[in-house]
Amino acid sequence: MSRLRDVPLSVLDLALVSTVTDARTSLRQSRELAQHVERLGYHRFWFAEHHNMTGIASSSPAILISHIADATSTLRVGSGGVMLPNHPPLVVAEQFGTLTALHPGRIDLGIGRAPGTDQRTARALRRTEGPLSVDDFPRQLTELLGYFDGTEALSAVPAEGNKPPVWLLGSSGYSAQVAGLLGLPFAFAHHFSAEHTVPALRLYRERFQPSAALDRPHAMICATVIVADTDERAQWVAGPGGLAYLRLRQNQHGPINTPQEAADYPYSDLERLIVRERLDEQIIGSPDTVAPRLEKLLADTGADELMVTMMVADHADRMRSYELLAELAGRSDSSERVKTEVEV
Repeated sequence: MSRLRDVPLSVLDLALVSTVTDARTSLRQSRELAQHVERLGYHRFWFAEHHNMTGIASSSPAILISHIADATSTLRVGSGGVMLPNHPPLVVAEQFGTLTALHPGRIDLGIGRAPGTDQRTARALRRTEGPLSVDDFPRQLTELLGYFDGTEALSAVPAEGNKPPVWLLGSSGYSAQVAGLLGLPFAFAHHFSAEHTVPALRLYRERFQPSAALDRPHAMICATVIVADTDERAQWVAGPGGLAYLRLRQNQHGPINTPQEAADYPYSDLERLIVRERLDEQIIGSPDTVAPRLEKLLADTGADELMVTMMVADHADRMRSYELLAELAGRSDSSERVKTEVEV
């Protein structure tokens, strides 16, 4: 029995900017990718919120969600996620209430508690010089949910009556426990916290309390997956992601390099080892190589859904990777879309 053929398959997009593109091109390519994966039968298309990173153009998820929802008809479009400490909960409720009113039944609100950026940029977003803390996240989340439920003193028009499914995102056990206690669906960032995936999902399921949103736990994992026609081609395509990770560790920012630029980079022995270890953590290869690794990941985690992200510079390679993955999952067109039992 294939778990990959049974679970909904989705995309987390970063609107990547490469050394040979710009932000305008990146955003156009995100639209083309969304339309492509919709035809292939993917379920969700989410944007991550990042700031002050010249290789990522997804700094405004709400605007991008509106753009992609207008350009598609069946995809669920959402945030993966909105970093709540960066925004007044009232504004988030107004934005996503508006999106839900415009696109009923198609919007997801994924919420995270990290800043999604460096401390200096976080201060600029929050307009404060005071100490930055995520300790008041439960209060912010309660306030946000209250605007949708009509329990806050202020009205977040048009949030009340237009509440999208709210997901909690996490890379550790903290958000897993909060999601469980509130009875919300949970999305785990396996792509950068693989060692914590199984323990966090266990915590989520152990702490889960049924709610108006869910009567049982519902978990999605996000993994880095790159598929190409051959293992060698997949490793070539993955090269820019490895170099981007190395540069991030060295506190160097810039657009994502092309595969040739990544191959030509003068790595030291230690740098090459760092990149190799990083890529080995990811699921990269031909369909025959990728399929058993994905099946094992889904079996080990018991995930209800799989979301895929990839740091791939070339647009054609990215489109091809999602196409090959859809074929592995038995979804060749939109008529084969997987239906979920709960509206999440």
